Amino acid sequence: MKEFVPIEEGDYYLTPEGYRCFTEQYHLKRGYCCESGCRHCPYGFNKKTGTIKKK
Repeated sequence: MKEFVPIEEGDYYLTPEGYRCFTEQYHLKRGYCCESGCRHCPYGFNKKTGTIKKK
């Protein structure tokens, strides 16, 4: 089971369409890539190839 990460100020913002968009800050706190192609993914996941860029 994955650990619950509480949402704090700066972890997301609302898009003009009303969706929650998680920031890089939140992704780093969570500690792993969900492989969903997130807009601010700090892990370098490429949804087209299904790979994560190694840093």
